[in-house]
Amino acid sequence: MIWKYSLALLPLGIHAAAPDFEKDVAPILEARCLSCHDEASAKGDVRLDTRGHLLTSILPGRPDESTLIEQISGPEPEMPKKAAPLKPQEVEILRQWIASGAVWPEQRVLKDNPPRNLDWWSLRPLRKDETRMTNDPKVNPVDVFIDAKLKEKGLKPVAQADLATLIRRLTYDLTGLPPEPDEVRAFTEPGRSYEALVDRLLASPAFGEKWAQHWLDVARYGETHGYDKDKPRLNSWPYRDYVIRSFNQDKAYPQFVQEQIAGDALFPGTSDGVLGLGFLAAGPWDYIGHTEVGEGKVDGRIAKHLDRDEMISAVFNVFTSTTVQCAQCHHHKFDPVKMEDYYRLHAVFAAVDRAERVYTGLKPEQEKQRNSLQAQVNGLRAEQTKLQTEAQRELGARTSGIERRLGELRQKHGSPLRPQYGYHSAISRKQDEVKWVQVDLGKPQGIQQVRLIPAYDKYNDIGAGFGFPVRYKIEVSNDADFQKDVRLVRNATDKDQPNPRNTDILADVGGNPARYIRITAARLSPRKDDFIFALGEVEAIGGENPGNLAQGALVTALDSIEAGPRWGRSNLTDGVFHRELDDPAALAELRRLEAEKAAIEEELRDARRDARLKELEQQLTQLKPRLEAFPKGELVYAAATDFTAQGGFKPTTGKPRPIHLLNRGDIRAPRDLMHPGMVPLWPGAREEFASAPAASESSARAELARAIASRDNPLLWRSIVNRLWLWTFGQPLVGTPNDFGRMGMTPTHPELLDYLAARLRDDPRHSLKSIIRLLVTSQAYRRASTHDETGAALDAGNSWLWRANRRRLTAEEFRDSVLAVSGVLRREDRGGRSFQDFIIEKPQHSPHYQYHLHDPGDPASHRRSIYRFIVRSQPQPFLTTLDCADPSQSVAWRDESTTALQALAQWNNRLIETMSRQLALRLEGSADPVSEACRLGLGRDPAGEEKQLLSEHLSQHGPASMARVVFNLNAFVYID
Repeated sequence: MIWKYSLALLPLGIHAAAPDFEKDVAPILEARCLSCHDEASAKGDVRLDTRGHLLTSILPGRPDESTLIEQISGPEPEMPKKAAPLKPQEVEILRQWIASGAVWPEQRVLKDNPPRNLDWWSLRPLRKDETRMTNDPKVNPVDVFIDAKLKEKGLKPVAQADLATLIRRLTYDLTGLPPEPDEVRAFTEPGRSYEALVDRLLASPAFGEKWAQHWLDVARYGETHGYDKDKPRLNSWPYRDYVIRSFNQDKAYPQFVQEQIAGDALFPGTSDGVLGLGFLAAGPWDYIGHTEVGEGKVDGRIAKHLDRDEMISAVFNVFTSTTVQCAQCHHHKFDPVKMEDYYRLHAVFAAVDRAERVYTGLKPEQEKQRNSLQAQVNGLRAEQTKLQTEAQRELGARTSGIERRLGELRQKHGSPLRPQYGYHSAISRKQDEVKWVQVDLGKPQGIQQVRLIPAYDKYNDIGAGFGFPVRYKIEVSNDADFQKDVRLVRNATDKDQPNPRNTDILADVGGNPARYIRITAARLSPRKDDFIFALGEVEAIGGENPGNLAQGALVTALDSIEAGPRWGRSNLTDGVFHRELDDPAALAELRRLEAEKAAIEEELRDARRDARLKELEQQLTQLKPRLEAFPKGELVYAAATDFTAQGGFKPTTGKPRPIHLLNRGDIRAPRDLMHPGMVPLWPGAREEFASAPAASESSARAELARAIASRDNPLLWRSIVNRLWLWTFGQPLVGTPNDFGRMGMTPTHPELLDYLAARLRDDPRHSLKSIIRLLVTSQAYRRASTHDETGAALDAGNSWLWRANRRRLTAEEFRDSVLAVSGVLRREDRGGRSFQDFIIEKPQHSPHYQYHLHDPGDPASHRRSIYRFIVRSQPQPFLTTLDCADPSQSVAWRDESTTALQALAQWNNRLIETMSRQLALRLEGSADPVSEACRLGLGRDPAGEEKQLLSEHLSQHGPASMARVVFNLNAFVYID
């Protein structure tokens, strides 16, 4: 290696001239000293980044009396700590520079600039060692490497597993489900083909369901936001289905990677190009920091910084097994990642947020047009609400005493103040046509009760309760479209309801904030030859702010007859409604007070405000049909730059936020403006992208995606084949799957790892299934899991794979197996919205996910666990006990524990009780229920002692209890 400094070739102590500061001195200080002694760190209160600070550690002209020279010299120098000593040439350069007067250019400030040391196993180019390969097609390349290592270590492999064990192991590893008894029987007969079984299982739709679970673990997939307001994400599931489909279709791995980083840029016009971006949005998200605080405040900017950090960490941890996030506050202490690299990545994602976006049904330009129209509508509605609120506030201030007295009189006597009736829907010819009317309170407000007051019509002696629906429901939400955060507060849809006539309908809400109230008529009220939906008044009774919160609120509806003054949407919240009244004095007072209120209203009338409100209504009327002309499209929660604003959470529309390098990671201490780029760890990976700083948001992500998925990126290929090995053999070749850096572990079989990585790289199809097939057809995979004293003494952890690893069923495998063996698993019910094995309480604020209220016998939940709605703040208790992955972080390798809690859960959980009864029903009529239960659950006939004990239990406690015993056998819970 040629020494980089110009004076290095001169003999020590002999210099023709003083060392040059820029060429000779500054590089040494920046590379070897400033990681601990710059402005950001200043360890030991020592700084070496400016001449003024350096003078506390040196005496110009007297190097032997300088503290700096003393600490870096000698056979065991004190500095630098936890790093290799400076080379003798470096020490001598600093010595001579001090001796010559320590010349330092004025105003020069040094920066921490460690050299990039790429000499590490994971960063070196792949080496495809095929020198050991033979031409024998019966020899699996995997076994060549494994057997060589066993020989090197003096280990002898155990024998191959029996056929019944193999089919159970293989079926679980490839599909996550137990084999059917007929499949076991066919495979154990003469002439069976192991390779044919492998191909059948790889082609099964269940393969994608099983292997997508592995990927969703590392992708930190969940269907709620997390943090304290753990609100549901109702459109996360399309990303899950995308992952399942990608594994089943054996999508080329580089394309799979690129779609998840920049699919919208690299594969425009395709659904998968948008669905893949669910990866970036899959992790937790701070609802309060983004929507309620916003980027106008420091806490909101911190939330956005942490949001980008989460995306960046996921991209590099998952796709390259690199911990770039360690460079947030300082250069990475162990790997060649600088702070500048980290913040260049922030610039790549500077315009991206997490939100719902259309993935099919709309072209990209249509989506932009629709979002633009929606933004206009939202802006007009916000102005409309503001003006109406101002008017209501002025009126309320002047009429508070009148309103108080009116309230007293109405409560006691009622209020037939003028011939006004309320809301009236369009007429329908069908009674079961659904209609709805909705009240907008302007902002989320604490509601104790919703009160429905039936309409009254004297026409043809119809009287009280006119148009009140036969079946209906009342809901509240903070979402105007009632697609999410919906809380059902009264459900009267299960049977026909009597007409309430003059009786108010009350629904308890509980005081939790909600902005919108929707009344949905599921079955309309009959007239002579048609059907309608009518209401007299809707009131929202406040908690913290007593009174009717709905007074004067904006009303929208599916349809409406606007025939004032009798019928109209605004009549529903005007405070005027019919009451039966027989007190003339009260009626006179009511009319007098109403007249006074009307006079005040007229006095406060603002012509300009009224004109503007009329103009706003006209504009909304014009925009509504244009907005409705667009197809609704299907939504996925994914990385997005254009979406409907929500509070302080507003879209960038593709304009990147300015990104600065943050001193010590502090959002309040910005330094240099950063441009898009990345960590140059392999050929073709640029520190700063070619098109920066003018790069568009999508082009920057596209360049990052292409670089990461590059053929020349050894981390990409090593990382994924290590995961494939883990998901097949139960333990990885590199024990830290998300960290291939110097703080991670080194591979147990580096040559094998590189062979597999190069094989995947060089495969024209980049097929993951081809690698999986190679692994499971090896002799190493097919070994028994039996114990051997000699092998255990040499390799207790089985690092060299002299036997198979016995493993416990994962949480999802156990649940799915219980359902499958019980005969209720809905195998063909694939894809679509997730089933919920909980009941949500108070979804409009901080939802409570109540698992104990769910009925485990509900067929809607008898789907595979991959389709379960995954909550972050309150994970499923049963599956969590069985070591289910934490959805708030990237889980590269699941824990596998054996605890008393697991035994208790597997015996006492309500799902197990229910499925035990189901299995008992399935065994009815069987001539040998014990053997049948074992064939279904264990994949084999019971052994002699097993059959005897299970038969005794069956006779004493019945088939349901015997079924529960089967679910708890080690032979059911573990895979040999």
